[in-house]
Amino acid sequence: MSLPERITPRVIEEMPPGYAEWLVGLKDRVRATQFRAARAANAEIIQLYFSVGRDILERLETLGWGAKVVPQLSADMTREFPNQTGWSRTNLNYMLNMARRWPEGEIFQQLAGKLPWGHIMALLDKTDDTDDLVWYAQQTITEGWSRAVMVYQITSDLRGRLGGAPSNFPERLPTPDSDYAQQMTKDPYVFQHVGLAHGLAERDLEQSLIDRIQDTLLELGRGMALVGRQVRLTVDGVDRYLDLLMFHTEQLRYVVIELKVTEFEPEYLGALGAYVTMVDGLVRNPAIHAPTIGLLLCTGKREATVRFALASTAAPVAVAEWQGLPDDARAALPSAEELEAVVQDELAHQKALHRSTDSEERA
Repeated sequence: MSLPERITPRVIEEMPPGYAEWLVGLKDRVRATQFRAARAANAEIIQLYFSVGRDILERLETLGWGAKVVPQLSADMTREFPNQTGWSRTNLNYMLNMARRWPEGEIFQQLAGKLPWGHIMALLDKTDDTDDLVWYAQQTITEGWSRAVMVYQITSDLRGRLGGAPSNFPERLPTPDSDYAQQMTKDPYVFQHVGLAHGLAERDLEQSLIDRIQDTLLELGRGMALVGRQVRLTVDGVDRYLDLLMFHTEQLRYVVIELKVTEFEPEYLGALGAYVTMVDGLVRNPAIHAPTIGLLLCTGKREATVRFALASTAAPVAVAEWQGLPDDARAALPSAEELEAVVQDELAHQKALHRSTDSEERA
């Protein structure tokens, strides 16, 4: 057996100054181009689907075509384009539904073309009117929601809950700061990763919120960042502890959150108001930060009692209910693996459509 030939190590040539930085920039440009190309391709697909749905709708309404047209069209298009997965009866019915419900013109161009088809199908399934459909589509694009997050926000009635917490902001904060603070609130807050309040201690609730901090921040709203849990403030030698201290990165204000596993009581606002004033005096930088606000989360409240308590509280505070989900409801939520499978199915669908489009263009 002959000895193996000697392997000469490959000499890596030294690149000129600035090459590494230029390479990083080049990679970023390629990725950006790929993203724009994928987005443009998605917009073309959505436009095609909408036009198909509109064609079917017009023929159903003006020519008297019957329901049998959809299954026949599905068979014909699948036979003609066997590599495309978008011509099922179900998908064609979604196209038809989109043509019925989605506003045309500028709104369509601004919204539908920026959303994946899976998002659009979910919007059609989960919303009952055009106003809700458009609002959640706009929020999805602005916030970058995944389909699962979007569905959760719709089913938990985010639009109806947003800005709904009773507060004294109009009396305690100048305009428009009071409006901004109010828009930050919800009522109720729905923490789907937390169990029901019955038998739950406040420390257990805090721990549940911290353990799933990403889900907690999602429900608290855009711009919320956690400063700390059980934050200590020392006044006159006495230590006091805030349940949660948050910071809103867009409004540049601290938010003191107090958690209760009982119904609202007026004395709760006394303590919360004192904490808000302490944060304003000890933590907040008045030259940079907007006034601190407080948010009391409890399991129930009586309207008149809350109204009188808010009127008698000097600090800007709001009161909202929070809700958890029972164990069986939380168990029914899709797992991370199930959500990942949905995402992979959607990606495979889009890739198949892109491959088919490329084949047609080359032909």
